[in-house]
Amino acid sequence: MRNYRTLLFVPAIKRDWFKKIPAYGTDGVILDLEDSVPLQLKEEARRNVEKAIPDLAVEGVHVFVRINRLEEFDHEDLKAVVQPGLTGIVLPKLDGPEEIEELSCILDSLEVEKGLDRGVVKLLPILETAKSMQLSYEIACCDRVMGIAGLSAKNGDVARALGYQWTMEGLETLFMRSKVVMAARAAGVQPIGGLWQDVHNIEGLRRSASFNRQLGFVGELILHPSNAPVVNEIYAPSDEDIEYYSGMVQAFEAAEQNGESAILYRGEHIDYAHVKTAREILAVAEHYIVKK
Repeated sequence: MRNYRTLLFVPAIKRDWFKKIPAYGTDGVILDLEDSVPLQLKEEARRNVEKAIPDLAVEGVHVFVRINRLEEFDHEDLKAVVQPGLTGIVLPKLDGPEEIEELSCILDSLEVEKGLDRGVVKLLPILETAKSMQLSYEIACCDRVMGIAGLSAKNGDVARALGYQWTMEGLETLFMRSKVVMAARAAGVQPIGGLWQDVHNIEGLRRSASFNRQLGFVGELILHPSNAPVVNEIYAPSDEDIEYYSGMVQAFEAAEQNGESAILYRGEHIDYAHVKTAREILAVAEHYIVKK
């Protein structure tokens, strides 16, 4: 599955916004039935999403939906959104892998009912409780899970669950974020970060996303279309990266022809491990070049 550098939340009640989504340049969109929708408008929001999924899919948009959850996952949400064109479901406020397994069984039945291949609908759990963060690896290993989201927003569910006091530097969430990255990487799924709330503070966004990228995240949940170009840029290899790693591969391959497997490249020791990393980065760069 592709890496999702940017997944934009769009409130499901804002039907007029849907037609603008293909122009936003995000790697995917999350139509939100949960926290951004007033209780009395949940049914209207559900109908909006049900109608929007096929239209957006035709436009090439990767559509995720964040469903509601109180004591259990909302079956009415699931019945409405599981259909051709749905990429995945974003899961809020779960505690552990048993909930993923329960939901996967429900999805098995719905996929058969809707004529879909089993397992086509992926899951992106948002780790918003202390227990889910502690069990991040177990959750990441579940069937259908394509990534796990470890968010470090100010005053949100995660802040309340962990009791941290938010700072721009982000040291209060460093352990949590690193744990999510390690769990995701160990399970072979995508670590997704975010969530930058001061959406018009683009410099702050750039610093925050750059730090998350340094920690090993592959992308972020975002709240505003204006944030997409910045985050997309940060999570794609730069021109300088491409030049550096291309040169490394070329230098190593030339040395390899002469029977060498350890060289100095721009003053640094390079061997097979470094070249493997370089080739992976160049493959990511090629994907985004083709995508453009």
